[in-house]
Amino acid sequence: MAERKRSRASLTHVDRRGNVRMVDVGAKATTARAAVAAGTIRMAPEAIALLKRGEITKGNVLALAQAAGVLAAKRTSELIPLCHPLLLEHVEVEFDVRRDRIEITSRVRLRGKTGAEMEALTAVAVAALTIYDMCKAVDRAMVIDAVRLLEKRGGRSGHYQRPEAVPRRRRAKT
Repeated sequence: MAERKRSRASLTHVDRRGNVRMVDVGAKATTARAAVAAGTIRMAPEAIALLKRGEITKGNVLALAQAAGVLAAKRTSELIPLCHPLLLEHVEVEFDVRRDRIEITSRVRLRGKTGAEMEALTAVAVAALTIYDMCKAVDRAMVIDAVRLLEKRGGRSGHYQRPEAVPRRRRAKT
């Protein structure tokens, strides 16, 4: 892939000496931007059954994880050092509950000079961590994996879509 073959001098967050730097976006045009990210939390089928029945003692797991994911997307620049603060127009976090895992998908939209993908990825990661926190009393062996960017639109680099299909919208009860 061309992106992986870049030299250190051409990486946007590294100067020629190898020092990190925040990218200057002052001269960039404001454009519509969007990103879709996904991830998975694998857990015991027994834990999934308790979650579906609303029997996790900490409360409504998916509702809280959804709120946590939205909040995380809005605060990405406070968590990732070189991210710019952004005014997000839309953040969505959805769950597809399966027998032994929960598939998490986030969608982020904004008009700006940079952004969208880190916010979508952060939403997925924090939603998964919230699920882990709420369910750890019944399953400490949960695994969070495959957090990845599925699609990005807008900006100078244009459209990117991961070879796998972007998941359809499937809403789980929260």
